[in-house]
Amino acid sequence: MTMLQMVDDRGWEGFVPVKQQRIREADAAKLVNLIANRARLPYYKHKFLMEGLIRGDIQLSEVITTSTFPSLFGFTLERAMIARYRAAVADWRSYCAVGTMPNFNQGEMHKVQGNDNLLPRVGEKGEYRVGEVSDGHYHRQVNKYGRQFDISWEALINDSMNAFGDVPARMADAVTYTRAYGVTDLMVSAAGPDALLFGTALADTADGQLITNVGALALTILNLETTMQLMAAQTDVQGRPLGIRGMHLVVPTTLEFTARQILTSATKQWVESAGGGPIPYPTNNIIAQVGIKLHIDPLINVIDTSQNTRSWYLFADPSQGKAMQMDFLRGYEDPEICMKASDKVTTAGAMISPFAGDFATDNIFYRVRDVHGGTRLDRRYCYAQVSA
Repeated sequence: MTMLQMVDDRGWEGFVPVKQQRIREADAAKLVNLIANRARLPYYKHKFLMEGLIRGDIQLSEVITTSTFPSLFGFTLERAMIARYRAAVADWRSYCAVGTMPNFNQGEMHKVQGNDNLLPRVGEKGEYRVGEVSDGHYHRQVNKYGRQFDISWEALINDSMNAFGDVPARMADAVTYTRAYGVTDLMVSAAGPDALLFGTALADTADGQLITNVGALALTILNLETTMQLMAAQTDVQGRPLGIRGMHLVVPTTLEFTARQILTSATKQWVESAGGGPIPYPTNNIIAQVGIKLHIDPLINVIDTSQNTRSWYLFADPSQGKAMQMDFLRGYEDPEICMKASDKVTTAGAMISPFAGDFATDNIFYRVRDVHGGTRLDRRYCYAQVSA
């Protein structure tokens, strides 16, 4: 039985408004600890205690009884802390390559072209010719990101709701959000698809070839097929078609359901008007069989402030070719979330807990650090469509 059901069954007769109740802090803390399951009880035991308390079969103390529970519950609700929000981020590692850098200096990722085209015929006793090879490079670099958080010793003592108990978890969430934002920022700008990655007759940074990888098609089955064909027709500097398969469809939340319909529908409709009025005919939706993976990126509309919420993006799998890469500092791929040791010691010379704070102010310090950097690479392996 839930609290709402109990109220429905018994009504509010005899209940006194929360603010008129004299509630002891100790009693409120006991109930808060049970509701939040601070003792980390197994699910079945926690549920048993909660339901037993509501029914009156179980008492936390001689003060917290069935008759006082509604008022005490209301009191805790009035003081309850709002749960922390968790930002939704895309699973960017599927379509953005990941690498490492040895230091903070700007590095180069070299790209070699040549020696993989058609072999020339060699006549009897003929000489083998040397193939032409050229190379280019992309610039890579990582940067340091972080934040410090401090809380007074008094605030921590007074934190009966454990509002600061999840500081490390919040910092970890911040790292996840920052990394995802960095990847989205490589492909999206305030005006739409980023002009450094998507454009018409845009010169590749490494080989100088002019590449077009942006269009103005709405997200439909036909237009997705067309975009996949445009990616497959991309060529290298020697004019060979690369046959790229766009296997990752990245859309903002405003296109989520349209994308899901396209990728899961078994059939599609086409209209034939010859010999009379237009008649719809169903045919197989081959897109549903290709195996395109859908990624919903809510940060697209955060960065893109052009009021156009219909743009969508297609990426090849990084195993085919890399359109973007997120690098981390070698040896520091994981974020560092730490707490400052107290610089106080006891009169006997023993160290004091970090939760005792520093010597000068009694403040307790947390810090998070993450080192990463994003790079735009080969534009042939991605395509953007800006739909009005």
